[in-house]
Amino acid sequence: MKKVLFIDRDGTLIIEPPDQQIDSLEKLEFYPGVFAGLSQVVSTHAFELVMVTNQDGLGTNSFPEDTFWPAQNKMLKAFSNENINFSAIHVDRSFAHENKPTRKPGTAMLTEYLSADYDLQASFVIGDRITDIELAKNLECKGILINDGSLVQTLKEKSLEAYCSLITTSWSEIATFLTKPQRKAEHVRKTKETDIRISLNLDGTGVADNKTGLGFFDHMLDQLAKHGNIDLAVEVKGDLHIDEHHTIEDTALAIGEAFSKALGDKRGIERYGYC
Repeated sequence: MKKVLFIDRDGTLIIEPPDQQIDSLEKLEFYPGVFAGLSQVVSTHAFELVMVTNQDGLGTNSFPEDTFWPAQNKMLKAFSNENINFSAIHVDRSFAHENKPTRKPGTAMLTEYLSADYDLQASFVIGDRITDIELAKNLECKGILINDGSLVQTLKEKSLEAYCSLITTSWSEIATFLTKPQRKAEHVRKTKETDIRISLNLDGTGVADNKTGLGFFDHMLDQLAKHGNIDLAVEVKGDLHIDEHHTIEDTALAIGEAFSKALGDKRGIERYGYC
């Protein structure tokens, strides 16, 4: 299956001017590091690049077509010169108040990617606005937010943290994140006393969803996720009618096994404090 990077334009690939319209070549300025970052991704990973952008009122008197395309075409040529090519470009021309389903975070422009040919769970939306992370949620993929941290509280208020895998202003960090091995694991451990299912992402954001049947134990596992900045989901069915120790011991063993799976090849990893 194909993996996709759904990439925003203004504020992500190019700098967004104060009036939020790039309607002349003089306003065209590339985001720092975007060429090196995308070149690294293109050369080392099998992502299809798709541009998705809202261009308010494009084609109207407020934003005539002939002021949009010169800068757009110049931008695409610059990327093409560096072997960075977009398989598709999706432009919504509506205004926000129209609430059209084609406008981000709506997915009506992107229905072709909602097929079995695409691995959306391994795909990402990259953009500088909350609507980009909302689009990631609606596509059931993950988001990368280009931001200095000022939108973190908004992510929390909108319950979007689980859909945002990285917050950064650096394309170098984005490229490293996308090209490094994914340290994730799904693990099941079954015994006569317990049935345990674990989902673990060592490069997560501190999202926890733990259901062991023991409230305080759930709380402690939540703290492991939060302070370790990992995503951890543990579901346990144990013989709590007899005692708690099987649930606790087997969960600890299962988490250790999940960590071992997620780490994979441990070459280069050293003990904490090793000299």
